[in-house]
Amino acid sequence: MTTTPQETGLPHIEALTRHLVDLRDGRHGPGGDTVSRRGKEEHFARTVELLHPWAVRVLDEFDTTLLLGTGEVEASGVQRAPDTGLGAVWTLSWPEQRAARISPVTLLAHYGRGFHHPHLRGATVHDWPLNVFTPEQAAAEVPVLRAIATADLHNLVFQRDYRIVPAIAQERT
Repeated sequence: MTTTPQETGLPHIEALTRHLVDLRDGRHGPGGDTVSRRGKEEHFARTVELLHPWAVRVLDEFDTTLLLGTGEVEASGVQRAPDTGLGAVWTLSWPEQRAARISPVTLLAHYGRGFHHPHLRGATVHDWPLNVFTPEQAAAEVPVLRAIATADLHNLVFQRDYRIVPAIAQERT
């Protein structure tokens, strides 16, 4: 019996599969039944509500553990920018960061005007740190490796289309 990407029990694969199936089928939403921009924007607003406590929690973890409680978490809520679409931003700023005049730690959910569906990103995320010296440290990198692989495959699909992923190209829901 072949396991379909939706049935793996691996959250990162299942999330990427939903994302790619959206592209393949031209639909979006929990039931895959939304095709209008307005409907997709309503889903995006709900997504921001669902993400909010988790985004704040992640930033609070950084504040508590690395910034020693000196940080300030801010959330924009959903905002519309005429040229770019919808976005919601969560930031973590702190005195040293502000004094250095650099960007705060940023989590950004955005639904660009020309996009089929929303995306997540950071302000400066390009490289992950890698300081591994024990088997336990290597095992602890699994979530980072998953995130990198998921983002990389997504970006490769973005450069072409969903058809570069065989499981998505051949399976029809």
